[in-house]
Amino acid sequence: MRRMWRVQRAPDGGRVSGMRRLYGGGGAPATTADDILVLLGDRSSLARLPAFHIERATERVALAAYRKLRRQVFVDEQALFAGDDQDDHDDDPRTVVLVARDPAGTVVGGVRLGPAGDGPDIGWWTGGRLVVHPAARGARGIGTALVEAACARAEDAGALRFEATVQVRNETLFTRLGWRPVRPVTAAGLPHVLMRWPIRRIAAQASAAKSALGPLLSGLAPGGGGFVGDDGAPVPGTDVVAACDAIIPSMVERDPAWAGWCSVLVNLNDLAAMGAAPVGLLDALAARDAAHAACVLTGLRRAAAAYGVPVLGGHTQLGVPAALSVTALGRTDHPVRGGGGRPGHELRLTADLGGGWRPGQRGRQWDSTTHRRTPELRSMLGAVATARPAAAKDVSMAGVVGTLGMLAEAGGCAAVLDVARVPRPGGANAGDWLTCFPGFAMLTADVPGRPAPPAGPAVSAVCGELGAGHGVRLRWPDGELTEAITGAVTGMGIA
Repeated sequence: MRRMWRVQRAPDGGRVSGMRRLYGGGGAPATTADDILVLLGDRSSLARLPAFHIERATERVALAAYRKLRRQVFVDEQALFAGDDQDDHDDDPRTVVLVARDPAGTVVGGVRLGPAGDGPDIGWWTGGRLVVHPAARGARGIGTALVEAACARAEDAGALRFEATVQVRNETLFTRLGWRPVRPVTAAGLPHVLMRWPIRRIAAQASAAKSALGPLLSGLAPGGGGFVGDDGAPVPGTDVVAACDAIIPSMVERDPAWAGWCSVLVNLNDLAAMGAAPVGLLDALAARDAAHAACVLTGLRRAAAAYGVPVLGGHTQLGVPAALSVTALGRTDHPVRGGGGRPGHELRLTADLGGGWRPGQRGRQWDSTTHRRTPELRSMLGAVATARPAAAKDVSMAGVVGTLGMLAEAGGCAAVLDVARVPRPGGANAGDWLTCFPGFAMLTADVPGRPAPPAGPAVSAVCGELGAGHGVRLRWPDGELTEAITGAVTGMGIA
């Protein structure tokens, strides 16, 4: 029987908060709406009672049973510790404990995981104290299920780096589950191996959003010489910059007013990334009926008024599937390129951290703009034009790291992003913030020492640098580098 984990999404489309139950050893269907991890199998196995299930331990009795089992194994059986194996992680309120229970409800295994270090959770998690009762070891696969459940829980919490220090004899188990050895270490006076779970969230998102562009656009040379992959296109012989973005049709269907607002937002951000002041907008709207079109246009009109940019004209068609595209026109004598970054340039993120998750889009779309006044919005739009960095890109649906990958690719560089220095709102975990659409956020590259541009309510910080090579790596407070994107994002080449 092949095992497969299924993650059930919350009713609002976001991630379910916390893990409730996981069945193993011949799974059974989930019993409540909160269950997010289910072990699926063939019909015969689904008909049998589970040999064990895994849940988050929140009650004192379950936590005490887990710690008692740890003492039995790590102190009495293996003599790794003298007297007790508890440490500071056990007292950290952020630590998550998952336990395996047999059909009688007895705790027969467990594992703990949580943020590394004492500081803020920046997406670096560690797991440890994996234990299975001696009588429950073997074919039932409790240890395997606990490891897989821990990986799922860490990723659900937004972790982008997840590691565990394991005994040498367990390296084979972790390797078989997809973990990668990092280096030998010593723990409790005995040889161990630092293992890392490969979290592919960023690379998968960047690939899904942008990897088809290079082959599709081959031969078109969008943007002209020097402007490959830019957010807008300079009109030859003029000071005009044009930008065009379409909104995902499903978003136009589900949330038409927000789609209308975003159609203005994303296009004005594209102009702003090139240092262009907006002049006007053109929209092309398709809708199933007049009522639906009116909802879309309401959001579009409100955004245009909030930014102080006129809608110059457009096209509307009814009785067809939903679609929305907007073209924005701006002006600048010296457009800023997305591919102007060079090795040695420092990276800066300027982002509006206000607002919160768009309802129904938690973890994916951050709304920082609908509550802003016109002077605040225009101040943010003018940040790149004022600073005139060597390179700039607004953060798109590829997220902060995916967009950084495009900036580095266009400049023929590699990028390193300091995770702990990235400006981030308190209501977003690291994984979500670095992969979501953040409303207003600009990545810029320039020579070191340049002052932060005035950007109204937005927060700005230097958080990395460009170097030789390709791809994007994340740098952590301990100096460790982890791969986020290993190659080109778009395949469009160097500008």
